[in-house]
Amino acid sequence: MMLLVDVCCAFKMSVKAFELVPAVDRELLMGDKARINIECIECCGKHLYVGTNDCFIHHFLLEEHATTKGMLSYTVQKLLFRYLGLKKPVEALKAASALERIIVLCDATVSVVDMITLEPVPSGGAKIKGVAAFCVNENPVNGDPFCVEIGVISARRRTVQIYMVYEDRVQLVKEVNTPEQPCAVSLDGYFLCLALSTQYMILNYSTGAAQDLFPYDSEERKPIVKRIGREEFLLAAPGGLGMFANAEGISQRAPVNWSESVMGAAVCFPYVVALDEGFVSVHSMLDQQLKQTLSFRDGHILQDFEGKVVLASSKAVYVLVPLPLERQIHELLAGHRVEEALTLTEGARRNIPKDKFQIMHKRILQQAGFIQFGQLQFLEAKEHFRTGQLDVRELISLYPLLLPASSSFTRCHPPLHEFADLNHLAQGDQEKVQRCKRFLITYLGEVRSTEGANGCREDVDTALLKLYAEQDHESLLDLLASPNACLLAESAPWLEKHHKYFALGLLYHYNGQDSAALQLWVRVVNGDLQDSTRSDLYEYVVDFLSFCSNPDLVWKYADWALQRDQTIGVQIFTRRPVGQDQVKEQKDQVKEQKDQVKEQVNPDDVITYLGKHSQALLLYLEHLVLGRRIQKEKLHTHLAVQYTDRVLSLLSQSPTVDQQVSLARDKLQFLLRESSLYRVQLLLGKIQEYDQLFLERATLHGKLEEHDKALHILVHQLKDFPAAEAYCVRGSASRDPAYQQRLLHLLLGVYLDRDLPSSTGTGELEMAAVDLLNRHGELFDAVRVLDLLPKGWSLQLLRPFLGRALRGSMHACRTSQVALGLARSENLQLQHDRLKQRRSPVLVSEKKGCVLCHNTFSEPDCVCLPGGVPVHTHCAAQRVVRDSPTRRQLANSNNHT
Repeated sequence: MMLLVDVCCAFKMSVKAFELVPAVDRELLMGDKARINIECIECCGKHLYVGTNDCFIHHFLLEEHATTKGMLSYTVQKLLFRYLGLKKPVEALKAASALERIIVLCDATVSVVDMITLEPVPSGGAKIKGVAAFCVNENPVNGDPFCVEIGVISARRRTVQIYMVYEDRVQLVKEVNTPEQPCAVSLDGYFLCLALSTQYMILNYSTGAAQDLFPYDSEERKPIVKRIGREEFLLAAPGGLGMFANAEGISQRAPVNWSESVMGAAVCFPYVVALDEGFVSVHSMLDQQLKQTLSFRDGHILQDFEGKVVLASSKAVYVLVPLPLERQIHELLAGHRVEEALTLTEGARRNIPKDKFQIMHKRILQQAGFIQFGQLQFLEAKEHFRTGQLDVRELISLYPLLLPASSSFTRCHPPLHEFADLNHLAQGDQEKVQRCKRFLITYLGEVRSTEGANGCREDVDTALLKLYAEQDHESLLDLLASPNACLLAESAPWLEKHHKYFALGLLYHYNGQDSAALQLWVRVVNGDLQDSTRSDLYEYVVDFLSFCSNPDLVWKYADWALQRDQTIGVQIFTRRPVGQDQVKEQKDQVKEQKDQVKEQVNPDDVITYLGKHSQALLLYLEHLVLGRRIQKEKLHTHLAVQYTDRVLSLLSQSPTVDQQVSLARDKLQFLLRESSLYRVQLLLGKIQEYDQLFLERATLHGKLEEHDKALHILVHQLKDFPAAEAYCVRGSASRDPAYQQRLLHLLLGVYLDRDLPSSTGTGELEMAAVDLLNRHGELFDAVRVLDLLPKGWSLQLLRPFLGRALRGSMHACRTSQVALGLARSENLQLQHDRLKQRRSPVLVSEKKGCVLCHNTFSEPDCVCLPGGVPVHTHCAAQRVVRDSPTRRQLANSNNHT
């Protein structure tokens, strides 16, 4: 093989997609015959056929083999050459491998020769004359595998003829007229793509439908019509464009911008290769960009054969060997041309097995992500990492010390990037380092809850915690307060280093080490450690203890909390479950009961413990009695005694603070009024000597049913008539009307009792009595009241009372009359029903049950309901009492005015 002398290296290159490899050199082809030129070529598998201008066909065998450098080269063996005897150039060769024939165009005649011997087919019927050009239908419509369909341009007429070429004959199938003389043709199925003298068009020879494409001038440039796929063609358009058109005349791809002087074109997906004067250009079909330019002098033939691109000058043949797509992609990535690499990768999908492509695609996306990460294009990098399913530890490993020492991760080999670590990437630029860390925080926060973190949650969460702590990020506490996989041994020193003691306590708590967490937080509250994360850390510790399930820890730190602030510290106990008593009530919730018992503290133990913290004790008792409403005499008495001692203590001070005394008395009075569980005599004995507490004494006497004493205090000691009246109303609120009437008569008697000494004027008491009667006249026994009233009182003064009393009496009388009438009516109806039932027998047996109680009859006595249904006599009596309209009327009688 002679050295290549007319091909130089690439002078402009975006990507090295092809290498130009010599195949048949000049000496092998023509020896010392200088005037011989190559006119056409055809390749079928390893067989190369060359037609020359001296009417010879040369047959070569091409053997591929790889060099030591991994490059592809060819060993060529000349098998045969044959003279056709026409003394005209061989214009075109097309192989029909199924027929083992070569279709030859020479001297305007299409003939068929044997593929092996190059001998003409013996039959004279295998020729077509007057041919300007022909093409083979790569998508034949004829289902016969032993025939080839060709399209022929007539040299003398404006027609295109469709022939079927068999082993020893040709057959005309269709003749199609064209508006102009065709110059070039390409055939796919029923579609003819034609270059006429002034325009391109697509013609369906089956239906006759035609579609004009765009104009061009055949005198200025050679037309190019190239089938590149099923029902798709490549055409040389004006303006130096390579246009794509489908069978419908629509361009579904953007055009490639080649030169005005293109002589030939070939397609080797995803590239379009164009032959020009002095060079070969390579354009991508994916992004239409020029990818490679190769210098090539004296070229005039460029064709592709089943993915092999063959190039010929007038003296030699070369092969454009495509470099593996993976190698091209890696070279693009090495040049940081990410978008081109990804575009080429997507375009390569159709040429690579699915499983292999998926693996390759993921790796390329990961590499692209790291390239854009290094360029601080974080949004694009994140998208590539996600799509490429990057093991997130590949990214974490760039950041020094973020991966736990216990991690088993090792970087991918061969490596996905060129960086040793983040410092290498940033080259000392701290702003760049910080931007990269902020990106990793965002990325890890998004990926930790996805499948991308499966199997490495500990590494991801630990790295995220370290970044949060280092960057003083607000999400640190959210991470630790939610389910996480942070490694305690790795995270604790890091949090201590950055003084994140509150966060470290949360981490201890999440790992079940509450004692260590509390010990740390207490030191921060005491000022031994500095951490400004929470200004309310003391309140947080109290809240934590209130829900702590370990009683030992509660008792251990309760005293510390109470010494700092009793009001807040007591919340340790007030926020907990109430105690053993309520737990016992939940007998049907066994599991819940066990859990609550574990967390609860006995109230008696708490009360004993709080004995040295008086304010906290008072608050805890208020919580139990007033908040939780626990009905225990001991607790109510204890709280009442605490209130009483507080009041007495304030009264004994000099000078007395009226506001404090008033507030303390309000609390005591409220408890005395609302509770009935405390020991009344004990409290009465404590306040008996204090004249300032008359109202409290009155309330206590009322609890003992000593209403006369209570009313005497209210009327004669306190002179508070509204309070005395309110006492009667409040004391009888849940009692029957007779009880209320009794209290009001007692109060009236106190007002009108002239035997008792009082500092209140008689006239004032009489006016209070009149007001009482006039407001509640209907509640009094009018007869008793009239006996009590002084004889000198005028009727005008008592007019409101008498009017209300009279209306009440009349209402009661009429109500009783109505009830009596209803009862008589009911009795009469029952007698009528009884007489009706006597006319027919009533069957009662031991097997028949009562419809009211569903028990059987044991004796013959029964009562019949309407309809003749027998029931027990006692069941009927209960029903009559329950459903009687008389009873209902009497029940509602007191609501009428």
